[in-house]
Amino acid sequence: MPGALRRGAFIGLLALLGLLPLQAGAEVAEIALAQQYGIAFLPLMLMESGKLVEKHVVRQGLPEPQVKWVKTAGPSAMNEAILSGALQYAATGVPSLGLLWDRTKGNLGLKGVAGVCSYSLWLNTRNPGVHGLRDFTDKDRIAVPSVKISTQAIILQIAAEKEFGVGKHNQLDNFTVSLAHPDAFAALMSGTEVNAHFASSPFHEQEIKNKAIHTVMKSDDVLGGPATNIVLTTTERFRGANPKTYEAVRQALAEAIDTLNADKHAAAALYLKLSGDKSPVEEIYAEMIDPGFNYTLTPQKVGIPVQFMHRIGSIKTPIQSWKDLFFPEAYDLPGD
Repeated sequence: MPGALRRGAFIGLLALLGLLPLQAGAEVAEIALAQQYGIAFLPLMLMESGKLVEKHVVRQGLPEPQVKWVKTAGPSAMNEAILSGALQYAATGVPSLGLLWDRTKGNLGLKGVAGVCSYSLWLNTRNPGVHGLRDFTDKDRIAVPSVKISTQAIILQIAAEKEFGVGKHNQLDNFTVSLAHPDAFAALMSGTEVNAHFASSPFHEQEIKNKAIHTVMKSDDVLGGPATNIVLTTTERFRGANPKTYEAVRQALAEAIDTLNADKHAAAALYLKLSGDKSPVEEIYAEMIDPGFNYTLTPQKVGIPVQFMHRIGSIKTPIQSWKDLFFPEAYDLPGD
């Protein structure tokens, strides 16, 4: 995304969020959380629609807060907003977690609260001549949520290094463009210059219904199986100043995940209601019960992209364990 567009997105996000005043002598009176698009974010959508954050904050003995929810196209605007303090929480990918963990060590101290969803990603194209990464040319455009830093962008770099050799991880970077999943889906389907999309569910399933579109690569091929692609993040500064609010948000996320996992068919119907997606409920349900798709607090394979980013120089600090990236409340989870 060009710098001017990133700044515009950031300014727009700040305008939407407004100021976040503190309660006198207490914890925050307002909380701002950001998410993106797709069924992976349904736990956050349920937290919003069910007012679960408000519920758990009150259970902690605090006044009911004002909770603001925003949706962004990708992690770039969220990263800038959480660094500025305009956002308290961001649901984002592991690469953004790694970048901000590294960048904020010793000051804001951004870390993961917990995982949100583990799932696969698919690189789809309508170019009939593309069957592998070597087939992409400068005539192709690959949509990812944010160039260089989104989960899709980093997985594409890992795959490129495997295909083209060490030092050539950025071989396909010039072909990538930043688009939110709904916009990327629309562009791919309508025949614009964007002829490839590194898609998540349910966009992938909708795309491959079109017989002119086929899958080039799956993220499992790179990571060795489904991995955590969405984590909920906040800062040590916020957690330290607002321990009850922090615990309330963590419990709200856990309740949302438990609720969705208890009845996946109802969860599929809820997604359609909240997103406005017109897909058949059975199609969304089939995606949710796929063995590779899992709403879970447990971080899975988070070390792979972060270690890669350290090796290529994007992240300065090496990690010894997945726990380096998360707050202690997550340590009892069987992560990797």
